[in-house]
Amino acid sequence: MNHAQEIVEQGFTVIPDVIPVDECDRISESLLATVAEHGYDAPDQIGFVPSVINFDQSFVSYLASDELLGLAESLLGDDVRVSFTSATINFPGNERNLWHSDWPFNQRNSSRIKAPYSDRLMHLTTLWMLSAFTKENGGTLLVPGSHRRSSNPTVNGRVIEPFDDEIQATGEQGSVLVMDSRMWHATAANETPAPRVSLAVRYAPWWLNLGVLKPGQQQDTIQVAEGTSHNYVPGITPEAFERLPDNIKPLYAHWV
Repeated sequence: MNHAQEIVEQGFTVIPDVIPVDECDRISESLLATVAEHGYDAPDQIGFVPSVINFDQSFVSYLASDELLGLAESLLGDDVRVSFTSATINFPGNERNLWHSDWPFNQRNSSRIKAPYSDRLMHLTTLWMLSAFTKENGGTLLVPGSHRRSSNPTVNGRVIEPFDDEIQATGEQGSVLVMDSRMWHATAANETPAPRVSLAVRYAPWWLNLGVLKPGQQQDTIQVAEGTSHNYVPGITPEAFERLPDNIKPLYAHWV
């Protein structure tokens, strides 16, 4: 099967060699420094910076790589947009975390597609392996095929227990894990002495309403139901946008 078929059939694929290894080391060092300076409140031993592109553009030339963007366009149509750009680092000692699907299917988000939802791919999550993903350092936990189900564990609150059919996504440094955002997945424990560095970039079709993610905009009209919260994504500053290469700007123009 090709990468698009793997996503349709099993919910995920791994594209190797998207970023050269020496570039991964450079980007990792940059993101580690950015997380140290701008780190956001996250679970213990997780480094997280949303809209990291405001502070760090060491990776931007790869956002529109032919294979990655071509795959997104083949599944979502032309004129795809980036919805999230987050630094995510599993530091040594981080623990296994909750099962979930990503926005807009996470039922703990106030702006969501309510379960049961239809069987349609409408958002892609990519995790860039700036460190190799291994079982020991916390390669992301997945439940293959779960993207075709009409709900996910966030309906039931906080589910952390293992599933019999779970696997860990592994890959060499420079690979990119691409999955249907409906995929059930979870953070795995890093049992090594080194941080597992990754970048989470999500791609949306042109028609998906991303305005509900912007602080102070449409989500203010959305009721925050009990047990849910707004999923805020900081906007891109005009200064950061102007620093982007011309072929990357169309992916982010809606966030300025």
